[in-house]
Amino acid sequence: MTILFFKRAIEDFRNNRLLNVVTLLTVSLSILIVSAFVLFFINTSEIMNFWKKGLRVMAYLKADIPGSELLDLRRQIQTLSGVESVIFISKDDAYKQLKAQMKRQASLFDNLDKNPLPDAFEIRMSPSTRSWEKVEFLATQIESRDEVEEVEYGQKWLGRFTQIFDLFTLTGYAMCTIFFMAAVFIMANTIRLVIYSRRDEIEIMRLVGAAERFIKIPFYIQGLLQGALGACIGLAILFVAFLFMASNIERGFFSGLFNIQFLSPLFLGIIILISMLVGWLGSYLSLKQFLKG
Repeated sequence: MTILFFKRAIEDFRNNRLLNVVTLLTVSLSILIVSAFVLFFINTSEIMNFWKKGLRVMAYLKADIPGSELLDLRRQIQTLSGVESVIFISKDDAYKQLKAQMKRQASLFDNLDKNPLPDAFEIRMSPSTRSWEKVEFLATQIESRDEVEEVEYGQKWLGRFTQIFDLFTLTGYAMCTIFFMAAVFIMANTIRLVIYSRRDEIEIMRLVGAAERFIKIPFYIQGLLQGALGACIGLAILFVAFLFMASNIERGFFSGLFNIQFLSPLFLGIIILISMLVGWLGSYLSLKQFLKG
């Protein structure tokens, strides 16, 4: 019996090719856009986690602070919540590091009468504190110390990037909802048109006593197949695009820093199942309206 249902579903595919092709393209496009958002979100989160691992707060100190006060200040900062380690960098060490990093611009240091750099503490954050709000709160605590002249942790860049990331996340959720609804609507209308084209056949089956289950199941199978095929097509297009972009990114600026990854098998399976659910839901809505449950 199951084989018969599949044969009838495939026969509907063949008899209504244009409608089914349009539906497949719509589902594929929806899955492509939603999956691209998920892929971008996953890799952007990976970039954020990579950046957070190297997150540090630089506390630049006022001039001529006695050594005993420096030790006391270091102990105070070390006791703050979220601080993993505190490293003192003298202005002489900082000057040497700067000259080593700017070997090609060594002439810039020739006219300097004295070292312009201040002493500083390099503060490493614990993993649990690596969020925008916690970093900002910790920086405010450190900057309130009398011995601290200025605190630097990439405030402007971090704040803007976090805002853009949050905005993109909100937009992505809205787009996922819109495309889900659009896919269900188009799927439902496709099945509705198929039912309308076969209304005489369905009416005859009812007259001869065919069970509602016998009439409905092929349409449910058709919706599930459309959802699965549409998802596979959309994911295949995304994978080709991913391979192209990943090869360019790996040769570019981010080469060696982190690996750009594709969706995991679990995510792929979930996306295909959701797409099949969309197909089933579209069939259910059409059948409920035209066949009265």
